[in-house]
Amino acid sequence: MTYETLLVERHGPVGWLVLNRPEALNAMNTRMRDELADAWRELDEDPQVRVIVQTGAGRAFQTGADLREVATDGQGMGRYEDDLLAFDLHFTSWHQKVRKPVIAAVNGVCAGGGLHFVADADIVIAAADAEFFDPHVSVGQVTAIEVIGLAKKIPFGAVMRMALVGAHERMSADRAHELGLVSEIVEPARLREAAQELAEKIARNSPAALAATKKSLEAALELGLTDACKVGSQYLVGLWGHPDQVEGPLAFVEKRAPNWAPE
Repeated sequence: MTYETLLVERHGPVGWLVLNRPEALNAMNTRMRDELADAWRELDEDPQVRVIVQTGAGRAFQTGADLREVATDGQGMGRYEDDLLAFDLHFTSWHQKVRKPVIAAVNGVCAGGGLHFVADADIVIAAADAEFFDPHVSVGQVTAIEVIGLAKKIPFGAVMRMALVGAHERMSADRAHELGLVSEIVEPARLREAAQELAEKIARNSPAALAATKKSLEAALELGLTDACKVGSQYLVGLWGHPDQVEGPLAFVEKRAPNWAPE
């Protein structure tokens, strides 16, 4: 497909989704919002892609809704009302039910709605100069879904502080790493290289096992301990009989790379 606000690329087994409005710090206008839904599906349905990396062009990862569009086109925030009431955030990998592992490679500023992509990613890495903040309350808006997602991954107190302080304080990459929001910090010039290397490591694993593992661990964010383990057991047993269950141990014994079946 052809996109106006995104770059969609393939590098070996890794699909790249690059937010491409650098002049607007990759703020999400209506066109990007709709294109993201198509791009997530395109990469998730591509059998050659095993892992997806999301990043931003220029000096920002993503800065939320395009406030210039919101303020000037007569629709305001009302454009999102139907989607929000139906809980249809179709621009995120989570709401598109992406089966493949997703890595967020955060370059520069990640603000407001950009936190959706960090909260929804399976792994987050960041450039050393990355910054995180949530300006919703500073522009008269309620912050909710993004930070609720973050509260499932990092200490609640840190999320509440980010939500209430708004645009007046930024979380550094180092602090995000301390909190567990970011798993790795790299020099800015190496961010994409590091993301590609990490994605290629993941891509060496069984696609079917990766998809089932992702679903199992996502359930743990929704459920209590016992119920989450019960669901995990279902995914574990559900893969039995898949060709990869035989191929994995056989490749290990024969000391060779496994030949995984399509998911």
